[in-house]
Amino acid sequence: MAFKTDIEIAREAKKQPIQDIGAKLGISSEDLLPYGHDKAKISQSFIDSVQDRKDGKLILVTAINPTPAGEGKTTTTVGLGDGLNKIGRKAAICIREASLGPNFGMKGGAAGGGYAQVVPMEEMNLHFTGDFHAITSAHNLLSAMIDNHIYWGNELDIDIRRVTWRRVLDMNDRALRQITASLGGVANGFPREAGFDITVASEVMAILCLARDLEDLQRRLGDMIVAYRRDRTPVYCRDIKADGAMTVLLKDAMQPNLVQTLENNPAFVHGGPFANIAHGCNSVIATTTALKLADYVVTEAGFGADLGAEKFMNIKCRKAGLKPSVVVVVATVRAMKMNGGVAKADLGTENVEAVGKGCANLGRHIENVKSFGVPVVVAINHFVSDTDAEVEAVKDYVKSQGAEAILCKHWAEGSEGITDLATRVAEIADAGISEFAPIYPDDMSLFEKVETIAKRIYRADEVLMDQKLRTQLKDWEEQGYGTLPVCMAKTQYSFTTDPTRRGAPKNFSVPVREVRLSAGAGFVVVICGEIMTMPGLPKVPSAENIKLNADGDVEGLF
Repeated sequence: MAFKTDIEIAREAKKQPIQDIGAKLGISSEDLLPYGHDKAKISQSFIDSVQDRKDGKLILVTAINPTPAGEGKTTTTVGLGDGLNKIGRKAAICIREASLGPNFGMKGGAAGGGYAQVVPMEEMNLHFTGDFHAITSAHNLLSAMIDNHIYWGNELDIDIRRVTWRRVLDMNDRALRQITASLGGVANGFPREAGFDITVASEVMAILCLARDLEDLQRRLGDMIVAYRRDRTPVYCRDIKADGAMTVLLKDAMQPNLVQTLENNPAFVHGGPFANIAHGCNSVIATTTALKLADYVVTEAGFGADLGAEKFMNIKCRKAGLKPSVVVVVATVRAMKMNGGVAKADLGTENVEAVGKGCANLGRHIENVKSFGVPVVVAINHFVSDTDAEVEAVKDYVKSQGAEAILCKHWAEGSEGITDLATRVAEIADAGISEFAPIYPDDMSLFEKVETIAKRIYRADEVLMDQKLRTQLKDWEEQGYGTLPVCMAKTQYSFTTDPTRRGAPKNFSVPVREVRLSAGAGFVVVICGEIMTMPGLPKVPSAENIKLNADGDVEGLF
């Protein structure tokens, strides 16, 4: 049986004018700032006008650790939103925007798949409404102003060896990880080491996704630490006087984007911090606005629950005062087999024993999410190669963990294939049984917060952090940053820092390589193992297969 590709399905979509999509949420055309016919930004004045409304129910979609077999977290997020609307509930979807780097690297698009997609797919995965370009420009304006300040006399007495603010680019480019800047003589400034991160790793991206409004945005931008003086005192963005101009550049980017699913249901697509470097969630302003306009809001957090869901709970919910009503953990039979030791080439062959063995990874995620006090449902994202015996093995295992697993066929059937999950999720959300709480208090020491996540979420025996880094954490505590949450940067492929260790490993350590203070975003980044803040392209990047066809349509993006 031949299946249509995601992009073929997306091109056949019968899209409605974006004004009609806005009307479903009570947004008038005057409050939409259209970008073409099928996407628009929602005005800040409208957002301000709905703040006194009651919030809807928040549903988080997360997943097991990603494998090459595929899990379909975004696909399930979109499908569940469509499914809730299908059963008569007023639902909206909140997902992140796609980064050009992974799109042209190895990940491909980020708009769902099959008959559970958000459209316009091509635009969403390319320039969209220009938000990432605005973030890149604002970030690099600050970089230019720092070097310019040093060039014109360095009134702030910045130690050029301690400029911590790097530049950014929305592309995977390993050659820029470490560079030497300002070469070429007196006219070009003072030579120093510098480097680039990918835009989605920028603190500006994290701030945009956590800020409540433009005033909060500018305050947070001003709070960013960009360098240190010779006496080790911090230099802030506001000292460089860049926060105002950066806010101007980010004014439009701050407004959430509205698009639609294949079934013409509303979707907010806004912000895109990396989940293994930053907090990996849709913007606070998009999520909180959606909660004022819909009875149910389905959102996702990047990568597996050990990264995305942990940060969603401990950072986003803590900062924004959000409380998820239910969490959906996405798993596939194929991924269970891979966690059970089956090679990718053999995933099409029935292997119930391997499924059972691989379920340990799923079980740990279920247990972790429950530890936040939130009820859990497992969505088994169906593949045509799955056998009944394999599906039953997953269901039986999940039942033994005190949860329920529901088979979902939204990829092939759209909302029709996910109504069982939608019905169950709505029942649990309506029951109001969530007793959500973060897993550590604000007043715990920074190192203890790192230990709590490493031991309770990853199940590590210990955290390996040298004295220099521990002293750095202590110094930040003394400077008043001890109440901040920690943002763990590690591989998404494993509970450990070793991407090859699948399943539910035990008896391992978590080595910490570096700590960074994101004072504006309001968290401390803890970089573990070999994680990179500027990825590189693979040997055969997706870009090699992306092109325009004879009709002028994009090919190879999915």
